[in-house]
Parts: sequence; C-alpha cells; structure tokens
Amino acid sequence: MKKLMVVVVAAAAANAFAIQGKVSTENGTTAGDIKWQPKAKQYVVSFKKGQTMVDKEFKLADVTALDIPKPAAFDKAVSQVEAGQGAAAVPALTKIVSDYRMLQWDKPAARYLVLAHLAAGNAQKAYEACQSVLLEDKAAAYRGELAAAYWQALLKLGKYEQLEGLLKKASAAGDRQASAAALVMRGDIIVSKASDNNEKLKDALRDGYLRVVLMYPDVECRRERAEACNKAAVVFDKLGQSARAEKLRAQAKQM
Repeated sequence: MKKLMVVVVAAAAANAFAIQGKVSTENGTTAGDIKWQPKAKQYVVSFKKGQTMVDKEFKLADVTALDIPKPAAFDKAVSQVEAGQGAAAVPALTKIVSDYRMLQWDKPAARYLVLAHLAAGNAQKAYEACQSVLLEDKAAAYRGELAAAYWQALLKLGKYEQLEGLLKKASAAGDRQASAAALVMRGDIIVSKASDNNEKLKDALRDGYLRVVLMYPDVECRRERAEACNKAAVVFDKLGQSARAEKLRAQAKQM
C-alpha cells in the first residue's frame, strides 16, 4: 500500500475545492472538499484540522470508494432527457461532466449528455461529449454507466471496427451488466445493417436482444433487459408479429 501524503496549506487554498464528499481507502474515510489532479492521478481532500486547513492526497490506485452528493441539477436534467427535451438539459449536463471530473457523477452525466445529442440527431457531438471522461478512464468505453451510450454514438458514426473492439472487451470484462449491454448492441448493429431483410432481423433477436432477455435475469441487468425487450418488440413489429411485440413491451414495463 502506497503511503498517503498530508500537506498543511493556507486556508485560502482550500476555498478552491468546490466539490464536497468522502474518499475511502483500506485505511479509512476522509471527508472534505475534493479535487481531482489529472497529472498526478490522485484526489486531494481539503479539510480543517484544528485551526489549520490540511490537504490529504490519495493516489487513484489506493481509493476504494467515493461518496459524492448528487449534483443539484442532475435529476432535472435526466428528466428533461427522458421527456424528449434533451436540448434543455445540455448546459447542465455539460457543466456536471466538467465540474465532477473523476468525481463519481461525470460518467452518469456524460451518458445522458450523449443521449441528449443522439436524440437531437447529432452523433458527432454525442461522440465528443464522451472524450473528456474517456481521457481519464479508458475502461469507461466498455463498461459502466457511459459505455452503452458511447457505443450508440459510434454506431451512428459508422465506426464499426472501434465498436467491435469495445464489445469484445465488454464481453471479456467479467461484468454481467457490460456483457448484457454488449449483446444489446450486437442486436443494434445487425438491425442497422438489416434494412428489411427478415432473416437478418431474426438474427438480431437470436444473437442479441432475446439472449439478454433470457440469459440475464440479474437485478443489475434490469435496464439492459428492459432495453432488449423494447428493441426486440420493434423487430417483431417489423416481422408482423404484433402480439409478441406487445408482450415484450409489457414485460419491459414491469422491470
């Protein structure tokens, strides 16, 4: 275990830290104002010890958990995106991604920012919205909150080779949620190339969506399972099987 450094600083310096929360390591939990230092790959927590402000440095590799309160604007922005008003949410989500860099809420905010841009038909902006997050955490491209939305941007831009590479990493990551999301994307890729070819549409069901519905009953895969149900329903509609489509939509609502 690497040693954690404690540095005494002037009180004025602490005022620069705007994001409050807790950083946990195997040695305990420290609360205060938190800032991410990208070059050093570490967090700095500023807190008062007696009458003195102290900075405590935590290397990323030593951190076991972050506890950062949800940004005040997050829920409203998410509601706007889900209600089809993504353009109104873009400023707030962009600010959260920037202000909460590597502070727990950057990836969820980036996910909804991507979805907002995709809904507006701007795949390039959706792609660009991910880059600051991926610069800090390359694994976010194939697992976690952001990955599936990022894949949608890649699909819209026709970046199939890059997308396939990330799906392979997701499947090999040992993460059930990432594996389920990768199968949903497999279905999306097939559908994007299928046009009205019924056999290819059936491939999307068999090799993508229905595999998720049947093989991933896990609670943590609920979102991916519901998405697979809804996308499978669209395919069944195209195949003229409306009864099966409605059954899947009803199933998705219960998740």
